[in-house]
Amino acid sequence: MSQPATLTIEEGSGTRDWTVPIRGMSCASCVSRLEKALVNVPGVERASVSLATESAAITTRSDIGAQTLNAAIDKAGYHAAEAEIDLTVSGMTCASCVARIEKALMRTPGVEAASVNLATERAHVRILQGAVTSDELVAAIERAGYRGAVAQETHEDVDRASWVEAWPVFVAAALSLPLVIPTVAGLLGIEIVLPIWLQWLLATPVQFWLGARFYRAGWKALKAGAATMDVLVAVGTSAAYGLSTYLWLTQANNVAPNLYFDASAVVITLILLGKWLESRAKRQTTSAIRALNALRPDTARVLHDGLEREIRVAAIQVGDVVVVRPGERVPVDGVIVFGTSYLDESLLTGESLPVVKTPGEHVIGGAINGDGLLRVETTAIGAETTLARIIRLVENAQAVKAPVQRQVDRVAAVFVPIVLGIAAVTLVGWWLGGRGIEYAIINAVTVLVIACPCALGLATPTAIMAGTGAGARRGILIKDAEALEVAHRITVVAFDKTGTLTQGKPTLLAHVAAAGVAEEEVLALAATIQTGSSHLLAAAVLAAASRSGLDLAVTNQVQALPGRGMAAHVTHTGVMRELRLGNARLMAESKVDMSPLIAIAGDWERAGKTVSWLADVTVAPRLLGALAFGDTVKDIARDAVQRLHRLGIDTVMVTGDNYGSAHAVARELGIQQTIANVLPEDKAKAVDSLKAGRRVVAMVGDGVNDTPALAAADVGIAMATGTDVAMHTAGITLMRGDPSLVADAIDLSRHTWNKIRQNLFWAFAYNVIGIPLAALGMLNPVIAGAAMAASSVCVVGNALLLKRWRPPSEITARVKPTRAIEGGVI
Repeated sequence: MSQPATLTIEEGSGTRDWTVPIRGMSCASCVSRLEKALVNVPGVERASVSLATESAAITTRSDIGAQTLNAAIDKAGYHAAEAEIDLTVSGMTCASCVARIEKALMRTPGVEAASVNLATERAHVRILQGAVTSDELVAAIERAGYRGAVAQETHEDVDRASWVEAWPVFVAAALSLPLVIPTVAGLLGIEIVLPIWLQWLLATPVQFWLGARFYRAGWKALKAGAATMDVLVAVGTSAAYGLSTYLWLTQANNVAPNLYFDASAVVITLILLGKWLESRAKRQTTSAIRALNALRPDTARVLHDGLEREIRVAAIQVGDVVVVRPGERVPVDGVIVFGTSYLDESLLTGESLPVVKTPGEHVIGGAINGDGLLRVETTAIGAETTLARIIRLVENAQAVKAPVQRQVDRVAAVFVPIVLGIAAVTLVGWWLGGRGIEYAIINAVTVLVIACPCALGLATPTAIMAGTGAGARRGILIKDAEALEVAHRITVVAFDKTGTLTQGKPTLLAHVAAAGVAEEEVLALAATIQTGSSHLLAAAVLAAASRSGLDLAVTNQVQALPGRGMAAHVTHTGVMRELRLGNARLMAESKVDMSPLIAIAGDWERAGKTVSWLADVTVAPRLLGALAFGDTVKDIARDAVQRLHRLGIDTVMVTGDNYGSAHAVARELGIQQTIANVLPEDKAKAVDSLKAGRRVVAMVGDGVNDTPALAAADVGIAMATGTDVAMHTAGITLMRGDPSLVADAIDLSRHTWNKIRQNLFWAFAYNVIGIPLAALGMLNPVIAGAAMAASSVCVVGNALLLKRWRPPSEITARVKPTRAIEGGVI
């Protein structure tokens, strides 16, 4: 067996050789089609594809990147193997830094996409598998003038990190305070004059020791051919400090000149203060992840040979039985094998009340055990646990940029050069206007200091981080920022029926046999066909057959028919029979006459029941019987639908069930439109049809058959009580099978989008108003520095207000009025 290919890249004179791993090839025709697709790409000189090694050897011009090749491979119907790497980035100060690091990463051969988040100080890089190492990516970041490292799971000491950033602020403030005292005293009519040498002595360590970070970062940026906020601060404060030093050294006749040591020192102090407050606020936006990480216990008691042994959680294996005592956290995902207790899963699912768990039920690692002793058999460990997956989802959502942020980044990329230009025009204008070089320099310094690209860079990611964190605490997991941004525009919500609006636990209510067939035979054959099936209706049939004590026949061949039912070859009373069990569509395709039972089936459907038909097609199609299933509507489903209507959102049911059953449920819940008898592959078409008229559609489902529709919707919303594939496809996952969380998710999206708009308005308005005022000489550097520091803090602080968000369903539950009954209150 051939070894899997890894991507290698070799640079030649003006050319680049690639060896790209390919997935999805099955025969020689795939090879020729892919080769033709690659050779037709402009800049590709040669392409040779090997089916044996599942790789493509490609020679291209040196300017051709991984994105171009990957697009051609995807267009041909295959895909290049990909990998993702997360890096931490330190040294960033504004949105200009983000743009420069992304460019540096994208220039690295083999990188397909790079997204840098200023708020989390992380980079998420998607590469062709084996194309580039993490060390090479770190080197690219460092060449751009920053520090990078491979992201690892850390438990940050928040207090220590805060102190490391705080002490420079306190020292700078202590040195700057004496410089400010004369100015404040002057406002009170008191004249205090500090010796010039003392002013210089106090300002110099602030400028070159505590402010050294701005020089270092600014120099690295200039070497990389870019300009950042650090450049603005370094140039602006250096100009004020340098002018003051020059005037001091060249003063004539002992006449004290106007000096600006106080301005340079106070500006640096205020900016350091702003950065410290900003960092503290940013750490609060990630409090949700820290809270989730805190749910992981370090050790657990494992039961071996009847004895309890305490070991590290990392050493637990699937199948191990762990003992969970009252008050302890469940260390792993598993199934209860002994004991009954209440579990508090509030931080994982948002469910405020403890949930009773009994033997055979699943438990989630991180839940708090109540008052019972439990023994839990481990089913998932490490990265595969529910808690680990929740943390990954939240981290990924906070790392990926919202579409609006990419537009802001394009503005921020040219922001600093424009500000430098405005400062130069201000300097020349005031100088030529006759106000003197000193006045001109101070106004130019004010322009440089007041400009704040930081607020632009933080406006969107801080709101996204706070919003995703608030959602995670209440059982709403947002997979990517785009889903959160789009959700506020939703105008239509389409629901699947079974498991989403109903309990998803159907029971067999009745079954009837055609003439000449015994009812016991109908139930026995239906159960035989569905032996081994995981379908919900199969479980109901098997349970009914078990209660009746029926003997099942032997199945030789069983085939699932998606959206229709099942086909099977069954040996019954020594005779091989070919049977069909499914909906009316399957019967029509099999040319089965349903008229003998159509009347009773119609009554069942009008009563909201789901009908399955059983037929024998061995010789000639012959109806054997029909079965009726019922599923209970969730108590909270009607309120969930009504809440969406109050938000101005239309509701639709898209289901593969028959129209009668679907319409009965829709009528009970108040759903406005029903699309029934839909095959899984046609659910996506139904969702596309709902998008007509530029409507924004969300699809809510929980099963594999909902996956195409979840992908086709503008926003896919999956129930965590459903299948993994549905959750993987959806942009939002609801940790409880509660449809009212749909309205909560939309409400959260609207609140988050409002915060993004407020932040962007403030960031742009601040700069649009502040820079002209500074250029016109209406501000001084100290005020400009204070405003610049405050702008970033205000943006982050405004985003943090999202931490106070409460789901409307939670608020409604708290104020729900009681009603009297027989003299009491319930």
